[in-house]
Amino acid sequence: MCISNRVADPRKTEAGGLAVALSGALQANGGMWFGWSGKILPEDGATPADTPVHQQQAGNVTLATLDLSRWDHDAYYLGYSNAVLWPVFHYRLDLADFDTGYIDGYRRVNQLFAAKLMPLLKEDDIVWVHDYHLIPLASELRALGCRNKIGFFLHIPLPPAQIFTAIPAHDWLAQALFAYDLVGFQSEADLEHFNRYVATEARAEDRDGDGRRWRAFGRTLRTAAFPIGIDVAEFDALTHAHDATEMYRRMREEYSRRQLLVGVDRLDYSKGLPQRLRAFRELLRRHPDNIRRATLIQIAAPSREDVDAYGDILRELESLAGSMNGDFGELDWIPVRYMHRTMARKRLPGLYRAARVALVTPLRDGMNLVAKEFVAAQDPEDPGVLVLSRFAGAMEQMREGAVLVNPYDSQATADAIQFALQLPLAERRRRHQTLMATIRRCDVHWWCQAFLDELASADAEQTGPDWLRL
Repeated sequence: MCISNRVADPRKTEAGGLAVALSGALQANGGMWFGWSGKILPEDGATPADTPVHQQQAGNVTLATLDLSRWDHDAYYLGYSNAVLWPVFHYRLDLADFDTGYIDGYRRVNQLFAAKLMPLLKEDDIVWVHDYHLIPLASELRALGCRNKIGFFLHIPLPPAQIFTAIPAHDWLAQALFAYDLVGFQSEADLEHFNRYVATEARAEDRDGDGRRWRAFGRTLRTAAFPIGIDVAEFDALTHAHDATEMYRRMREEYSRRQLLVGVDRLDYSKGLPQRLRAFRELLRRHPDNIRRATLIQIAAPSREDVDAYGDILRELESLAGSMNGDFGELDWIPVRYMHRTMARKRLPGLYRAARVALVTPLRDGMNLVAKEFVAAQDPEDPGVLVLSRFAGAMEQMREGAVLVNPYDSQATADAIQFALQLPLAERRRRHQTLMATIRRCDVHWWCQAFLDELASADAEQTGPDWLRL
């Protein structure tokens, strides 16, 4: 049983990130995927508590969804999840809106999820909850009498204790995590942040002395890092399918005399897109041999455009791209091809394969699967080079083959891009082989199995007859 904020049809490949990862796990194992339908109930209609759970079959997976009221959606999703937790977890306290009313909606929707989920649970079901929208879901399920094993995986970064404690009721969130049997993180750095928080703020007992089993609030919680991967075989098949090969052919034809750089991101302040364009501008200034030779294709998929911070980034990117093209462009060459739209996932491998360099330079990211997809799409005989931020979760696994950068330092990033563009073929092959070995070893199937095996082996150590609702 997988639970996440949104549900996607696992037979379709247009989703990204979490949806792609869960689709692979569910298609292999079957089961139910439960979450919000994405629909808002009419204001004069029934309440979410009165409406039934919608179920449909998608292959061997049952999709179970529920609708939300506008009030709940605004407080739970736009409010606490994305105006409080998202910016704080990405180290952006300056962008957080600590409206005291948001937390009530966040808790109310988690209670609704628990109430709708309980009748669907079987005694031997293992429950796997995903991401920051549903941190308190296990505590709500325990309050309703659920004794199933429940695991939680955080797909975004976890900040250090000094930042996490800025969240009002941060102690409530931490206590809610102890209702789970296992909590997984993307990186060892995130795990270390959690360990330091529970040791100092919750006075939790480190049962084994290795920071992997903590005792507090009458329960024992296991923790570990499980870096999420991609389905390498599935992405390889996409790379050699018609849409991707046609995209590759068109890109190589159009840019036959250019060095192509590519960035593919959601439009989000955590992705470092303005810093990336400034670094590319520095590349042209510091290394003018790239003028008329290098082109950056930057795709910024729309995301949460009703939030002021996203509108600010959009205007900044448009201004940066326009000024760079005006300053450096020629009649037959423009340095930046900026697109504010989503590209179909089945075409992306062709774009990746045509690129000499991929720029994956977030200011903070839980993992970033674009880095792994770029590597998987490369021609092993003539591979491109990954330029990767030190602040992406993927850095822990991919530091040996990637060119690492600090995205806040535009001059050093420009020099790193120049280094990547000039790498000889033998070195590019060596780096690619190293990265491919990593993403094959820790693919999405490994991620899924490693988490579920750890959850299955977790021993519930709970005192008292029931888990009290927080």
